[in-house]
Amino acid sequence: MIVGGCGHVGLPLALSLAECGYRVGINDIDQAKIDQVKAGRVPFSETGAEALLSALLPTGRLELSPDPAMLRRTKTIILVIGTPIDEFMNPSVRIFERVLDDLTPHVQSGSLVVLRSTVYPGTTETVERRLRAAGIEAEVAFCPERIAEGHALEELRTLPQLVGVNSDAAFAKAKALFERMGVSVVRTTPLESELAKLLTNTWRYMKFAIANQFFQIVNRSGLDYNRVLNAIRQDYPRAQDLPGPGFAAGPCLLKDTMQLSAFTSDHFPMGQAAMQVNEGLPGYIVDTLNSRKPLLGRTVGILGMAFKGESDDPRASLSYKLRKLAQFKGAKVMCTDPYVPDPSFEPLDKVLRESDVIVVGAPHRVYRGLELDGREVVDIWGVTGPIRL
Repeated sequence: MIVGGCGHVGLPLALSLAECGYRVGINDIDQAKIDQVKAGRVPFSETGAEALLSALLPTGRLELSPDPAMLRRTKTIILVIGTPIDEFMNPSVRIFERVLDDLTPHVQSGSLVVLRSTVYPGTTETVERRLRAAGIEAEVAFCPERIAEGHALEELRTLPQLVGVNSDAAFAKAKALFERMGVSVVRTTPLESELAKLLTNTWRYMKFAIANQFFQIVNRSGLDYNRVLNAIRQDYPRAQDLPGPGFAAGPCLLKDTMQLSAFTSDHFPMGQAAMQVNEGLPGYIVDTLNSRKPLLGRTVGILGMAFKGESDDPRASLSYKLRKLAQFKGAKVMCTDPYVPDPSFEPLDKVLRESDVIVVGAPHRVYRGLELDGREVVDIWGVTGPIRL
């Protein structure tokens, strides 16, 4: 049973488990998404997911319902409910606690409860205590997803699975659940796995931050960052892991960095600095453009509103922050994206034709072949040619 099973994390996992022969119940509060999945349509872009869904639906191994009472028919429950951050960049556990309250009456003693989405450190043991306080003797494990959105089906079957548990019994049950998918299992305590997941995403976020900071330093110096980056990387193996600049966004990296910050007594100044650099990049772009030539009365076209290339997911995308800041400077902003559905977006050819400034917000492959010579272009990704601002 997967709670929250029609989303980017839950549905690929449900499909992978069903492909391995499990009967999988999918519980989700979004009836529209349930109807989509029942009709054989995946509500988001995920490589191979729709074909697999179509193959699995006739087998009867997938059952979907918004009713949490379906939990009473299983002793393996996977919660795909994470911990978001609030407007003050602090973890917000209200949603998680409310879902847990709704589900607890349906959980059987002897169940394995797997927490799948990133949670604030200590949540796994809190869930275990709450279940026991309700008279339910259940094993609770933190088994975080480690997938890259869009490549979930491949990575679910290849990446090692962390299993954070406090007992041999919980480990045995969780190990058996995931080993059928053909992956290796790494045993830890719950807190170790919770921190490992946060540290993994924070490390990526900080790497992107230093790349963006380097770009700003070189750009302010009036130099071509392409030449500097090439000088760093060329035939020099110890610098191959330096990313290029770009928007570091999406539903995980900032959130997890801020959760780690909230967990530490000194509020993690390096993580805070990374947040300021990455979240400040849209402002740096807008301020640079405006100082070069005032944006008041000009038209800015943003190519790509998803949080990353080849994605239809706009959650936490910094392209929206870029749009807001450019509008604040008095610009008219036109947006386009080949994957994100939004009635306010314009066709690509119209945005190219009517914009005074073109800004690449997401590095979709469709933008690689655009003819932009002679245009004022901002492309910090380097997807349309050289990195430029």
